[in-house]
Amino acid sequence: MNIVGEFGSELERDLAYALGRLLNTGSWLRRWRIESGGKVNRNWDLRASGPIPGGGKAVLCVECKSLSFQPSQFSTIAARACSVSGTTIAVRALGMPRVSARMADLCQRQGWGWFDLAGNCRIEIPDVFLVERSGRQSQVAVARARANLGTPEAGRVIRALLAPENAGHRWTQREIVSHFGGLVPAVPPPSLSLVNKIVQHLREQAVVEQQAKHGFQVRDHEGLLTMWRSAYRFDRHSRRRYFTLLQGRALQARLHAIDRGDQGRLAYASFSAADIQAPTVRQPRTWLYVDPNAELEFQSTAEAKIVDSGENLIVLIPDDKSVFYRVERANDRAPCTNPVQTYVDLAQSGARGEEAADAILDRRLKSAWSTANQ
Repeated sequence: MNIVGEFGSELERDLAYALGRLLNTGSWLRRWRIESGGKVNRNWDLRASGPIPGGGKAVLCVECKSLSFQPSQFSTIAARACSVSGTTIAVRALGMPRVSARMADLCQRQGWGWFDLAGNCRIEIPDVFLVERSGRQSQVAVARARANLGTPEAGRVIRALLAPENAGHRWTQREIVSHFGGLVPAVPPPSLSLVNKIVQHLREQAVVEQQAKHGFQVRDHEGLLTMWRSAYRFDRHSRRRYFTLLQGRALQARLHAIDRGDQGRLAYASFSAADIQAPTVRQPRTWLYVDPNAELEFQSTAEAKIVDSGENLIVLIPDDKSVFYRVERANDRAPCTNPVQTYVDLAQSGARGEEAADAILDRRLKSAWSTANQ
């Protein structure tokens, strides 16, 4: 790899050498060169180019950004063209000292590659090569996020923004707080100051956008869900192993009797909720959220006992009533968690949870979100 010329800044120089190390992993790229984009194309900071197997040439146009560059600013460069001639393949890439998961997601959706100084990257020249690395520790100090999406209080805000029933809604910050006032079962409202922090953070991450006349609206539901999934702590809920001799409709009727008065006492969760909402994975256990104040009644009504092994009931004692937010009800069974809650629980339930979560996303969430955005 030949790195030539002078660069416009120390950051461009450092990113040029980081890119050189990545491209050196392909033996067929030995005749490539990296140079300052200013000499050949002033729209780009760096330009890497060279021959590719089978003939022809490829060019990698690189935009270099500092840590202050936010996902909300990516739209200002996303459509920039990487102009080449003839049969040359053009690829765009973002180089930064550190690339966040959200920024990497935006790059991939827009057909951009990306890399950082630690060697984490995803750079693809279609039908030629793909270099993808993650998990390398960056030496660059990470700025503290404006809001922690992993707390129970933040989860209440995220559930409201992502629930299919609320898709397309335009919110104000005060409306989010008041939204929780009339819910059944009751869910404690987040504070206005917390909502303010979260909304500002989500604007910076380009998942919500301010509306000209009224409040704000989610612009990237799937991006927001991905962010929350990464922050969500499934292990906050206590997990109990139970066994009962009741099966089928008999068990279903007993569980239904426990959630009297719609007070958020019990709900089908994880795999069992998915079996109702988007059946795709079969497994023998019944998964439930049970309010701690209803656990003794559950034991008696379901004739269930705690066991060390051989369980057929997995009972989750929630750390927060928010898991019962907008549960899905039916006349002949206990409620099940909202599809958004089902998704994040499945994503961390192990076994084939990822597969079941993908089915919830495809069949229940994407359709609701896309219809609302039309």
